[in-house]
Amino acid sequence: MDVMIHPSHLGGTVRAIGSKSDIHRLMICAAMSDRTTVIKGVVPSEDVLATAACIRALGAGAKIKDGECAVTPGEFVSSPALDCGESGSTLRFLLPVTSALCGGGSFTGSGRLPERPLKELVDAMKNGGAVFDREKLPLSFSGKLKAGEYFIPGNVSSQYISGLLMALSVTPGESMLTLTSRLESSAYVDMTLDTLRLFGADIEYSENKYIVRGRERLMSPGTATADGDWSNAAFFLVSGAIHGSVTVTGLNTDSLQGDKQIVNILRDMGADTAFHSGSLTVTAKTLRGTTVDLADIPDLLPALAVAASFAEGETRFTGGTRLRMKESDRLKTVADMISRLGGTVRELEDGLVVTGTGLKGGTVDSVNDHRIVMAAAAAGANGTGCVTITNAGAVKKSYPGFFDDFSELGGRKNVI
Repeated sequence: MDVMIHPSHLGGTVRAIGSKSDIHRLMICAAMSDRTTVIKGVVPSEDVLATAACIRALGAGAKIKDGECAVTPGEFVSSPALDCGESGSTLRFLLPVTSALCGGGSFTGSGRLPERPLKELVDAMKNGGAVFDREKLPLSFSGKLKAGEYFIPGNVSSQYISGLLMALSVTPGESMLTLTSRLESSAYVDMTLDTLRLFGADIEYSENKYIVRGRERLMSPGTATADGDWSNAAFFLVSGAIHGSVTVTGLNTDSLQGDKQIVNILRDMGADTAFHSGSLTVTAKTLRGTTVDLADIPDLLPALAVAASFAEGETRFTGGTRLRMKESDRLKTVADMISRLGGTVRELEDGLVVTGTGLKGGTVDSVNDHRIVMAAAAAGANGTGCVTITNAGAVKKSYPGFFDDFSELGGRKNVI
């Protein structure tokens, strides 16, 4: 599906969807627990559906209907076959979990997922007793994780840490997980710890070490509600900061999601921000360039790069090396998007420098990256010419209703 976006300037109110990051964690913990859990606020994105399918392959139940997912634990099967689609979270969380629960299995994936790194996670699991046939998808492995001491770098992927913490929580006995380097994207690990503790896990953290007292099963809270998604709300909030005023409801200022930093960044750039009773309103004022460290908030780059294109002066994005291994090389694809739309951008080894010269019309190749689709839509709404987005259906990976909400806010589009 290709979509043409017409200049429109978004305004009005829209509700945040449930956080994909939170939904993954809740579903997996529910599958490892002692009874059925009903999770509310579930959006059936392609990544969430991949996790649900993998949970069923493990031997549990996962039924999504009317914004809820009922996860029912079952008897875990031996050496299941799991297809993770294009979901990195699904793969990196369930690889160690499958070892702990099933003693091995096989994993496949599609899109760019087979290219994305796993080595450090595989090495840690090997030390715990797993045996792999290879270190990238498709792969098979055998061996049940045992309680003990594990080591993992903190600056490659927080998802490795989250997956091991989940797995060790259902590995009877005491384990220690030690970080061998500085932890980046720490908020995502905090989200994992919060979810595990909701399900009764016993984990302590001190001086780069996690002490996990594992058990046979976690304990279900019965019901849980997914947090509102700050990452996807960012595209609408940025539009409010550039022109007009946009309100997003269903967001929590106490959220553990690192991407809630979007509020402070837009405020620093000059936008007006006001939060009241779960509703965040961002209103345009003259924006100015700033410096943004992406180490803990890599997913905000596409939205913030659009804002930077309309800000006075220069905005420098640093600390984004890991963005090269997302659904696309996101430093390259964001730079390409800005350039194709008439903006001014310079690509660095670990970031971008964007000069606020405005954006015009043009064609953007999404490279099958959902966040490039949403960023290009925000650029098209706020620029001076029409923007054509190729393969815009990639947005279904995280936000299948994005263009409906875009239209609700006054965005003008047509499928071509």
